[in-house]
Formats: sequence, structure tokens, C-alpha cells
Amino acid sequence: MKVLHIDDSPEICGLYSDMFTADNHSVRSIDDGKKGLDLVVKNDYDLILLDMCMPKYSGLDFLRDLKILRPSELKKVVVVSVLKFDEKHIKEFLEFGIHSVEEKPSDLEGICAIQKKISLK
Repeated sequence: MKVLHIDDSPEICGLYSDMFTADNHSVRSIDDGKKGLDLVVKNDYDLILLDMCMPKYSGLDFLRDLKILRPSELKKVVVVSVLKFDEKHIKEFLEFGIHSVEEKPSDLEGICAIQKKISLK
């Protein structure tokens, strides 16, 4: 699986990269949403993990621009956030066309759980 992970936290990028690489996936972690969008427009990924809270260019900015530039890729996006979204907001994200919304894990065990959950869908 070819994975792109977009998150402004270098530590989280490292954890995700290590986890997916250990499971023989190709992973690219990037800490800038705008650069991540450029990668998605130019390359094909099987999975795009997206943080919503990034300083200069938020996950929502990314989703809006992706919908314009390459809407077919929205179904590959999994929003991974520390924010607690209510059911209404999750439904809106899913109606937007993304794959799913997951709570950002703070440890390796949580990352493993997300990876397994994503693989089952």
C-alpha cells in the first residue's frame, strides 16, 4: 500500500511512518498540507492520512482544494485528528466523500488499531 501522511507534528509523522513501513507499506510523511496537496495532485496513493489542525493550511483547506483539483482522491482520505467530532460533523465529512474519520492515537498501539481498521474496510 502506498500511503501519504500529512501532519504538522514530526513526532506523529515518525510514528506513522515507522508503523506502516514495518508492515511493508510505502509511506511518505509530510508536515505541510499545501505540499501534501501538491503530492496528491501529482502522484497516486492508496491511502491519505490527514491531520485537520495544521497552522498555515488546515486539513479542511486541503479537502476543499482536493475536491476541486482531484476529487477522485477524496475516497482515499482518512481524517486523523485529536479533535472530538460529533456525529453531525463526521457525517458531513463522509458526505464530502472521504473514507473515514479516526481519533488520532497518542501511542503505537493506537496507530496499530487504526491501521487494522483501515485495512478491513
